[in-house]
Amino acid sequence: MDMRNQRDATHVEPAAVSVNIPSDFSRIDVPARLKAQLLFMREVDALKETWRNTLLITGKRFENDAEHSWEMALMATVLAEYAPQGTQIPRVMLMLLIHDLVEIDAGDTYAYDAVAAQDQHEREQAAAERIFNLLPVDQAKSYRALWEEFEARETVDARFARAMDRLQPLLHSYHTHGRVWAERSIKASQVRKLMHVIGDASPALGELADRMIADAIDSGFLEEN
Repeated sequence: MDMRNQRDATHVEPAAVSVNIPSDFSRIDVPARLKAQLLFMREVDALKETWRNTLLITGKRFENDAEHSWEMALMATVLAEYAPQGTQIPRVMLMLLIHDLVEIDAGDTYAYDAVAAQDQHEREQAAAERIFNLLPVDQAKSYRALWEEFEARETVDARFARAMDRLQPLLHSYHTHGRVWAERSIKASQVRKLMHVIGDASPALGELADRMIADAIDSGFLEEN
């Protein structure tokens, strides 16, 4: 039996690393630029333990930000034909891969949480300042600029990236029969308001979102007001 990909309830996670090796590469000779890049990569590993408010499609647990970012980057390539004319998919992919790095510090702000959203901008700006500045100056500037572009949603690349950022959790909520919606008393009007950006970037995907919302209502797992 091939056990390489077998994971079940009996799987035991390895103990935390306790070997006494400095994590800043001080014991080996590493060029300054490479060292900064590697320390950035060490830092963003924390994205794998930054939890979101979206269930996996299996419904077994909530996803983390790394899973979310990977899935959207892949989704952008799969759904590229529905992007606005002139969209640069490689830029969209990178945008999606870095867009939630700020949540390592700021945490995931649930899209329907108006209270948490009040200081979201300040929290995420502070996080962006710290995390992107771990990189060499040129990369820090380009990554920060790309993140700011995503946040501004003014370019076709940013609008399509934002559409992916909305469509992915909608798909998960649809496939898990609105469990999180029900638990948090989310209504159809709230979902429609949040999902309109999908249609702004892609009419075809916006129509898909509308149909999923309508079917969720008809199926009884999303309530109208």
